[in-house]
Amino acid sequence: MRNAELSKEKILAAALREFSDFGIAGARVDRIAKAAGCNKNLIYIYFESKEALFETILRKHLTRIYEELHFTPEDLPDYAARIVDFAMANPDLMRLLAWFGLERKVGSPAERSASAGKKVAALAEAQAQGIVDARFPPAFLLTIIMSISTAWTAVNPFGPSFDQEGAEDLSALRRRVSEVVRLLVRPPAR
Repeated sequence: MRNAELSKEKILAAALREFSDFGIAGARVDRIAKAAGCNKNLIYIYFESKEALFETILRKHLTRIYEELHFTPEDLPDYAARIVDFAMANPDLMRLLAWFGLERKVGSPAERSASAGKKVAALAEAQAQGIVDARFPPAFLLTIIMSISTAWTAVNPFGPSFDQEGAEDLSALRRRVSEVVRLLVRPPAR
């Protein structure tokens, strides 16, 4: 890896920690530079602004999510369980997404909107085929599944505070979330 690439990776790692701890407004480029072991000016050379650095990190990790969490409308309970695993294993990223939602200083990346649109369309198709219960609109259903699957992360104000023990046994949490989603999306008996 070239020095420039290594420097960028160090900056991105330090910036992920900084932004997940302090958000866009509270993050300080000085602290990112110090943590990355580089000159503050180098950050501006590579990324132009603090907001552009945040957007770069957000895009990088959203791309990672899309690659690692293949959407399976035909098996939504398994998809929900995989989201639980990912969310619990990546608390920095979950905090980063929470800050993004709170501050909205950068527009929603087109990839995020496109991914959500594809998932909603796939859910609508699964509903049309009778694989998924059609009582709820697909966008609503996707929102509920994502909310349930990430409810026990540290950034959620309810899961950890109402059910602290729920997150201590990840295997049990996965099973419970999977079962709730299975009940939610199961087509009614005819």
